[in-house]
Amino acid sequence: MDDMNFKPSPSISIGIELELQLVRPHDQDLSRDAADLLARLEKRKLPGAVKPEITESMIELNTSVHATHATLRSELEAMRDAVAAEAGVLNLGISGGGSHPFHDWTDRRIYPTERFAALLQRYGYLAKQFTVFGQHIHLGCPGGDEAVFLVHMMMRYVPHFIALSAASPFYQGEDTSFQSSRLTAVNAFPLAGHMPFVRDWAEFLGYFEMMRGFGIVASMKDFYWDIRPKPEYGTVEIRVCDTPLTVARAALLAAYAQAIAVYHLTERPRAPAREIYLVNSYNRFEAQPLRGQPLRLAGRDGRALREPQEKNRRRHPRYRSDGDAARAAPAMRRGARRAGRQRTPRLLGCQLAADAAGRARLACGCGARRVREMGEAGIGRVGYCSASRPRRRASHFVVVA
Repeated sequence: MDDMNFKPSPSISIGIELELQLVRPHDQDLSRDAADLLARLEKRKLPGAVKPEITESMIELNTSVHATHATLRSELEAMRDAVAAEAGVLNLGISGGGSHPFHDWTDRRIYPTERFAALLQRYGYLAKQFTVFGQHIHLGCPGGDEAVFLVHMMMRYVPHFIALSAASPFYQGEDTSFQSSRLTAVNAFPLAGHMPFVRDWAEFLGYFEMMRGFGIVASMKDFYWDIRPKPEYGTVEIRVCDTPLTVARAALLAAYAQAIAVYHLTERPRAPAREIYLVNSYNRFEAQPLRGQPLRLAGRDGRALREPQEKNRRRHPRYRSDGDAARAAPAMRRGARRAGRQRTPRLLGCQLAADAAGRARLACGCGARRVREMGEAGIGRVGYCSASRPRRRASHFVVVA
């Protein structure tokens, strides 16, 4: 049971895991160069850590622990610059976004570690199909009971985080008609979903030991829940976000999560309730399409998606008292408003990242500069090459190398 001892965090701190795509500049498809890039990054002194992920076409940025949005963003920008510089030496592009628009999962190769090999043996082809890219937000908790409470409270905000981070409209060369398709890959795993309704850490330990006794899990990593406690870090981990297209957006999402956590852990406005899990799957699905009208979540009041998000912004004490987070709030509010209006472009080629300097620019793989912008979606600009045709794949993929 020592591995399940909850390590307390002194404050409601924040940290991020950010999965990034490795892209070949000549055709914009995914590369298989994670090992070479990680070898170069090992020679650099970074503020956080850069680690491999399940396939050789992705890497993961891990920040250190932060108390504020400003320091978190600064560290993310430093890590982004270092990764972009080393990737450039290897003639690689680094991209955000929750999915690559046209890669073929059969081309993926599992990164050679013992754990990833075990996942391949257990889950077969699902392991390769898990080449999707997400942001995980860690919120520090003072104890296990508080972590269980916070998981239950944060579950009602799962649709908000899905909508505000949505960045995967294309998958396997198809327009999915969703703003976010990444979660469909996660849903395929048998231990996806949500934590059971338990009342405290002792009850959770009883559940975990029962599952471990059945031989279903060996550690908390085996649960692919939307939100899960992480006792070894002393955190609650939110796992539903697509990787945004900029690190600035990633930091904003973490600040929003921190504000919600502060509010619920200090003011305790409501008690945990089982009923949130009755509508969780429905609301989770409803948050993904965003078809040009405010989404209405199932619940007692049936409010539109952006209405509780704006109310949360006004009442959460972190936004009222922390000047840095207060400056972050308007950007989240604008994102919520855009999310209710934006439609997914119908042509293949709508993925945009930021260059090392943090500036957004559009360029097409075919060399054309005739790029039509579609306006701002919930997480950044999207567009397509004016020469594009449906299903032309890489030839007209809008990307920032």
